[in-house]
Amino acid sequence: MSPEIQVMLKEAADMFVFLALELTVLFLVVSYLVGVLQEYITPEKVRENLSARKGKGYMIAALLGAITPFCSCSTIPFLKGLLQARAGFGPVTVFLFSSPLLNPIVIGLLIVTFGLDVAVFYFSVALITSVVSGYLLERLGFERYVRDEAYQAAVSQSACKAGQTSKETPLNPESSQCGDRKNPATGTKQAENRWLRIWRTTWKDFLTTLPYLLLGITIGSFIYGFVPTELIVDYAGENKWYAIPLAAVIGIPLYIRASAVIPLSAGLVQKGMALGSVMALIIGSAGASLTEVILLKSIFRTQMILAFLGVVLGMAMTAGYLYTLIF
Repeated sequence: MSPEIQVMLKEAADMFVFLALELTVLFLVVSYLVGVLQEYITPEKVRENLSARKGKGYMIAALLGAITPFCSCSTIPFLKGLLQARAGFGPVTVFLFSSPLLNPIVIGLLIVTFGLDVAVFYFSVALITSVVSGYLLERLGFERYVRDEAYQAAVSQSACKAGQTSKETPLNPESSQCGDRKNPATGTKQAENRWLRIWRTTWKDFLTTLPYLLLGITIGSFIYGFVPTELIVDYAGENKWYAIPLAAVIGIPLYIRASAVIPLSAGLVQKGMALGSVMALIIGSAGASLTEVILLKSIFRTQMILAFLGVVLGMAMTAGYLYTLIF
């Protein structure tokens, strides 16, 4: 093995270990804190707040989206619940945009990877654009492009609290949806420790996300160690007018979780990719995906889906160009 290859391997391995340790600790800490927060702000409370405020809860919808760590696809079932609860169309749309983009995991990864100023800029652009877009779409009457069947409640199992007074049999007879477990000796239910339950959920979420996290870290480390700096600078460096819109467009079909795209982007930045282009790539990949568009067809008509994609792409390019101008 040539000395050059050995140096590249060492650089890639060092970057992999650094990102893996740092991002793993961050993911577990942030996820646990979000789990604690969600003990007090449940999905039921989110629906109640948005349905009660109708068209006036734009900022509340954005902030609630920020504390619900959904990816773009997992937002869809919750979105249906909001529509069935007759929440206002504007706040629901704000929640659709903000939930995957303002994910606490995304913000935490941005702080650790690129610094507080980048994370604050990203958060501000995503928050303001989500609120303004939701307001404008409601004022322009895009609610008429919601399918009628989206408002029809599906038959589902009772929620945790409702199940406590219901006679329905739980899917799992050994445990309730509230985290209670059955004592095998006495046959009676005993409440599981709240903090232990949150940790179990955090660890389960981490194991689910781990393949994506490792994928992003591996690709980012490979780019850092093996891809020539000149190649990145030539095609995605500063003063390349096409780099930002190209990164935004690529982000949507890429459909890679933020937990993967952010460490991947770290390798690109180290090699000379402009942060404006990275910002567009992150927003495009986190804000929308081809899978999400397919799922949205069960809720929205084509006009609303096109508006949704336009907002995400516009937000990605706006963030990219603004970051280039400001910083």
